[in-house]
Amino acid sequence: MDVDSAQLVDVLGRLRRVQGQIGGIVRMIEEGRDCSDVVTQLAAASRALDRAGFKIIATGMRQCMVQDDAGIRRLNEEELERLFLSLA
Repeated sequence: MDVDSAQLVDVLGRLRRVQGQIGGIVRMIEEGRDCSDVVTQLAAASRALDRAGFKIIATGMRQCMVQDDAGIRRLNEEELERLFLSLA
């Protein structure tokens, strides 16, 4: 899927925050932090990744459901549904 990167500025910000969260989780494990704290942070990072993925899919759906210049759909409904469900 070819998604306009200008529309994904929010996603890039989310992914950079997740990247920082993952680094923090690695440090927590290395420091022997409490398991529940580590799992809580993992869950937060997972939710943030899910939200980023949903945003990418939603943006792509808006772009891909329209016809391109040649009048051809770039992705059909089944392909979009498969992409969406891969995040569920």
